[in-house]
Amino acid sequence: MEVLTELLAFWQNQAGKLGHQTLQHIGLTAASLLLAVLVGVPLGLLLTRRPRLAPAVLGFTGILQTIPSIALLGFLIPVLGIGPQPAIFALFLYSLLPIVRNTLAGVQGVSPAVVEAARGLGLTDGQVLRRVELPLALPVLFAGIRTATVINVGVATLAAYIAAGGLGEFIFGGIALNNPAMILAGAIPAAALALAFDAALARLQRLSARRLTRVGGFLLVLLPLLAGLYLLPRATGKLLAGFSPEFVGRADGLPGLQTKYGLRPLPSVILSPALVYEAARHRDVDVIDGYSTDGRIKAYDLRVLRDDRGAFPPYFAAPVVRQAVLAAHPELRPVLEKLAGRINDSVMTELNYRVDYRHETPRAVAHDFLRRLGLWRAPQPATGGTITLGSKIFAEQYILAELYAALIRGYTNLDVVTKTGLGGTSICFEALRSGDIDLYPEYTGTGLLVLLQPPPATVDSLGGNPRAVFDYVQARFRQRYGLEWLSPLGFNNTYALLMRQQQAEQLQIASVSELGAYLRR
Repeated sequence: MEVLTELLAFWQNQAGKLGHQTLQHIGLTAASLLLAVLVGVPLGLLLTRRPRLAPAVLGFTGILQTIPSIALLGFLIPVLGIGPQPAIFALFLYSLLPIVRNTLAGVQGVSPAVVEAARGLGLTDGQVLRRVELPLALPVLFAGIRTATVINVGVATLAAYIAAGGLGEFIFGGIALNNPAMILAGAIPAAALALAFDAALARLQRLSARRLTRVGGFLLVLLPLLAGLYLLPRATGKLLAGFSPEFVGRADGLPGLQTKYGLRPLPSVILSPALVYEAARHRDVDVIDGYSTDGRIKAYDLRVLRDDRGAFPPYFAAPVVRQAVLAAHPELRPVLEKLAGRINDSVMTELNYRVDYRHETPRAVAHDFLRRLGLWRAPQPATGGTITLGSKIFAEQYILAELYAALIRGYTNLDVVTKTGLGGTSICFEALRSGDIDLYPEYTGTGLLVLLQPPPATVDSLGGNPRAVFDYVQARFRQRYGLEWLSPLGFNNTYALLMRQQQAEQLQIASVSELGAYLRR
């Protein structure tokens, strides 16, 4: 009941954005479906005349269906960039199989006696196709279009990860922020769209062949109009920002910047966290959110804008461990504490650079660093139980997970199982609380503002002091969750706004305040 109340309130507050995302979603679906019909139907008809090609064509379109959606988008981005182009093309590819297959099956399903009778009346092969086979095959063909439409409505939610908009923005933002109401705010309209399209096409499918032919022509006119919904006017400005879903929704992210700096005039698009740096590098966007110790800052020649008004709290990394695990394995605490205070900002940036840009494996980088510190030991025989170690889905977390895994294996007789790349904060945290993992690296600012979410007065009383923030987070996690924060590693991987170095120099922007002043000119 509480989630329903929050959902209704969210819809009311975000009605304008919900409507815009819904129109974008319809536009994406219609554009990809139009392409699939224009290509898939003629291709299916060609296969009826060249049946030997059918196994190869259907096999190829079937393979396209098996490629995971996010992987297909990743393959297309280097070629088509970010935005609607790769999203529409990916949805088009997913639509081909049901349309081609049903077009072929529909025509092949026409009674041979009817076809022979038509030829006996003197109709040419083309006339038989247009006047007899295609009209009789339309119900089956429409079933393929109906299937493709439902598939596209669902897959189109992933378009939000590549700045193509749609209802996926709410869904992925809700996942990142552990906000069920926000997830439902996007998921329910997406499901409703799929059901509405399916019901409408199901009614059309029951029409007579003559009426269905007329309706089909009308739909070929309607689809481009629906696709045009994606081209509705959008916010424009001097600069375009690309932000991750989590940054847009977190109090210490974009909302905090808007309060401190008044950045409301900055138009932005939503991007997967893995793509924001690539988007800045390839000039698709001008401003991105990132992390101050990310190795791609150095690799892509980006500038960290100085947070001169202190919008971002301290984000000191530390391992968070279930207290039950520390009680069961007391030897674990001193091992994990071996890295306390040993990694500063520049060191972590260098380690990230080696993974992000030089493409060294996180394990190799972690083991090399432990050797430099004199902490490396070969793994001992695993006879004392298993520790499950998790991480979020970016290079720094992979490195930290490998550091802790190597230490545990080298200094104890415990085995280690790693579950890396678990996604956003909420996924790792819930996995820790439920016992699916035993520990993972977290950041004090995230623990404070995302997981604990204390009143603003409490946050203000901490004053951004790293020690005060850590002590508060440590005490509240013990009391509320039975989780233990061990000593910080030493580096502060805070949120940051980034720009390309060359562009920032040209515009004379070195701080977030200067960015805000530039946007207000």
